[in-house]
Amino acid sequence: MSVTLTKWTLDDYHRMVASGVLDDRPVELLRGEIVEMPPEGEAHAYLITDAIKYLIQTVGERATVRPDRPITLPEHDSEPEPDIAVVRPLGREYLHHHPYPQDIFWLIEFSDSSLAKDLEEKRQLYAQARIPEYWVVDLQQSRLIVFRNPGADDYLQTTNVTAGVLTPLAFPDLRFSVQRLLEGS
Repeated sequence: MSVTLTKWTLDDYHRMVASGVLDDRPVELLRGEIVEMPPEGEAHAYLITDAIKYLIQTVGERATVRPDRPITLPEHDSEPEPDIAVVRPLGREYLHHHPYPQDIFWLIEFSDSSLAKDLEEKRQLYAQARIPEYWVVDLQQSRLIVFRNPGADDYLQTTNVTAGVLTPLAFPDLRFSVQRLLEGS
């Protein structure tokens, strides 16, 4: 007996969201598959909340910091919901669409139970969508993994940091404390 899986398009997914069939279900669309997201633990929730405040204070009006909101990757039938997306400040434009790859400065995931998915599936998806920079806060090993310079199938540069400061590609004059992202304030 063979099993055939149904792949969903972005339009299919948007119709399901609009109909309410996915209400109260923590899901995201990855490469045409509707994937459940695990619940957040205490450390995960605290660090995201703290990082959002820190990012907003640091980037100011240069960017919009979007926590737990969809981004749309049309070429990949994907609408993931990264923990944090730092995007172009397009204001009311986002009434009509979620940020597209060209609108995204960088993405951040805080990972514990979802670490394998964030380091493999999402990393490759974001690289293929040409997201310039992707940070994964590894809660298991207390490190920040930075992926930069997307190639055809993957990021060409990977850096693991546990201390010091990090400068995002989009804003080379800004500096973020790695310790603050790993431990909170």
